[in-house]
Amino acid sequence: MTMRQIPFAFIRAGAIAATLGVSSLAQSTWPPFLGAQATFIHQNLRPFNSPYEGPNSLTATGDQATTQTYGAYFGSQITEQFQIYLDVELFRGAGVGRTTGLAGLPNGDAVRQGGGDLGQSPYVARLFGRWTLPLGGTEEDTARAMDQIPGKIATRRLIITAGKLAANDLFDTSAFAGAPRTQFMNWSLFNAPSWDFAADTRGYTKGLAVDLRQERWSLAVGRFQMPTEANGNQLDPALSEAHSDNLQLTVNPEQGPLLRLLLYANRARMGNYAEAISQAKPPDVIATRRVGRLKRGWVLNAEQPLSADGASGLFMRWGWNDGQTESFAFTEADRSVSCGGQGRGWGQEDRWGVAASVQDLSSEHRIYLQAGGLGFVLGDGRLRPGREQVLEAYYAWAPFPWLRISPDLQCIWHPGYNRDRGPVRVAGLRVRFSV
Repeated sequence: MTMRQIPFAFIRAGAIAATLGVSSLAQSTWPPFLGAQATFIHQNLRPFNSPYEGPNSLTATGDQATTQTYGAYFGSQITEQFQIYLDVELFRGAGVGRTTGLAGLPNGDAVRQGGGDLGQSPYVARLFGRWTLPLGGTEEDTARAMDQIPGKIATRRLIITAGKLAANDLFDTSAFAGAPRTQFMNWSLFNAPSWDFAADTRGYTKGLAVDLRQERWSLAVGRFQMPTEANGNQLDPALSEAHSDNLQLTVNPEQGPLLRLLLYANRARMGNYAEAISQAKPPDVIATRRVGRLKRGWVLNAEQPLSADGASGLFMRWGWNDGQTESFAFTEADRSVSCGGQGRGWGQEDRWGVAASVQDLSSEHRIYLQAGGLGFVLGDGRLRPGREQVLEAYYAWAPFPWLRISPDLQCIWHPGYNRDRGPVRVAGLRVRFSV
């Protein structure tokens, strides 16, 4: 599919909604309507040097692919303190290169095929409740947005969120690098790739989070379900044996950058790289899976606004995990660092961004891939180790409030941590409609 085949019916619908105003639509639907979006991403992977390939290698002869994501978002104020949210989405298409061969995959909207057929039907992305207890202090305004009902909210508050959700909606967030449908698209930039956050193949989980917000700091803790297998579509119901615990401290001083420190520990039926290397040639980490395996890690996340309205700013992430057990839910990275910035473009709502990331593996993970082992996204059959490096730049042009058009360029060195392959170039165009 090419960008010429984008459904023009949705363009017309977006224009009509923008003309009529969303408020009238919200008043006529139940549950109350908060917004809708359609995002189309077309990418062209250029041919690159590759003396050999393995089962999970990025396609070296070049490729092009388009993804389509549609979503409708609803929320209801059940009581003064309790809200319910429902997000329904539809995904079509695929990422370039079979969505394998990189830790920093180039399309944040692309869904990897997991342990079964995901189908082509609409699905419930999120269905959760949010209870907010005011703790005093001043109030701040909240605008209508996806999973956010407009109104006023206490600056000091306790928030409890439970249900089906995305863990990265609550942890490791960033104002300048946290939304692949509007900002950076590479997987190494919209979250720390070394944070193997709990998720099914589509990126969602079930769980509970508690967040204590104060004026200059907050503390959040969450427990979420892990998948039954690496990149699995099913979540493990045995919470005593499979879960992800996350603890995040956020400090927001009057002067200086906002800082977040995230600590996490995952338990799941994971394999162990060292055991796999010692047991077979080529090694197979799946054969070493045991109930209750543990992975620990941390992420330091910083952002510095450069304008009062938040249109411009800098960000940085630095992450680590022990790299002993197999990468299981997000992508294959054990160490990572990224930094970059967002700025205002020529138009009032235009934005541009430039960022870079470097990710690496633990020694056991590296030896496993060198020996011909396969992960759920990596496996060239052999490996001349190197750090995977990503550089991405985009410009988001907003000619109308409901339309954003973003050309994007990504350059990737040592794809899949392999110095024998690459460099890789991916040119893309993202078109997003939202009301």
